[in-house]
Amino acid sequence: MSESVEIDVDGTLVTISNPGKVYFSKRGETKLDLVHYYQAVAEPLLRVIGGRPVLLERYPDGASGKSWFQKRVPKSAPDWLHTVEVSTPNGTTSDALVAHDLAHLLWAVNQGCLGFHVWPNRADNLEVADELRIDLDPSPGITFEDLKRAARRTRDFFEELGIDSRVKTSGSRGLHLYVALEPKWDGYQVRAASVALARELARRHPEEITAHWWKEERGQRVFVDYNQNAPHKTVFGAWSVRPKVGAQVSTPIDWSALDDVVPDELTLATVPDRLAELGDPWADRPPQSIAALLEMSERDMADGLLDAPWPPQYPKMPNEPPRVQPSRARKAE
Repeated sequence: MSESVEIDVDGTLVTISNPGKVYFSKRGETKLDLVHYYQAVAEPLLRVIGGRPVLLERYPDGASGKSWFQKRVPKSAPDWLHTVEVSTPNGTTSDALVAHDLAHLLWAVNQGCLGFHVWPNRADNLEVADELRIDLDPSPGITFEDLKRAARRTRDFFEELGIDSRVKTSGSRGLHLYVALEPKWDGYQVRAASVALARELARRHPEEITAHWWKEERGQRVFVDYNQNAPHKTVFGAWSVRPKVGAQVSTPIDWSALDDVVPDELTLATVPDRLAELGDPWADRPPQSIAALLEMSERDMADGLLDAPWPPQYPKMPNEPPRVQPSRARKAE
């Protein structure tokens, strides 16, 4: 199937060129299979990422080929595409694609996009971050059972604070927890809340969970990656297909399903049927408050704690400790 096909998305025609090109070599799924997948999950997908800027991870020759991240929509894009000017940590700007509707996502798929990395802001209010996202990062030696236990610890602590959280597979080795937020806080405040969360979880479960940014300090513990909430940071989107030969999906799941979930089995081939059978576990996400976490952050600062380290691409921040690997700092003393 080498000829182009046109997909009518609510009156917008999206051309899919080379629809028979194999994108995922394990089972031979094609570009058109990926289009059909996104059509099948469009409603829950757009409920999560709709209206948000997205960073495109492009693999024009499929998951086994070369790739790059594309921040800017090319000038050759159709005039019906919605874009918004976003900033990077170093202050440069770019016109990012907005996940306005399914047509926008299928246009990106035709460009070879295998993965939508999503801003925590909406295009119509970039100053507000209305999601808190926790990436449970497996250190060497950490099993998926360890990650699931850490996810439950995090959920239980959120519940203590009266905060509703949801979980999804990352599509790779991790788990992501999301909290929908009231539109009150910017990215700096949301990150401060996530730092406080990570530190409190590490205090409560020091043998299992760490908030240490430097890998040499983490040991065999689950790292609560608070920096996924740094301003301008994107996270791999819910319901998005990873650029892996098995076409694994970053899949929202119900907490009750966490015991039995096998991430590698959640793929382009299986997730649509799962959605049809079980429904969308994130269908109703009431906006939450992070006021309690921000109070914890203020207490930590009052007790003399510095801010947690920021990623290297960010400018030096107030109250941030020296951005030096601890072992190198000790050698320099």
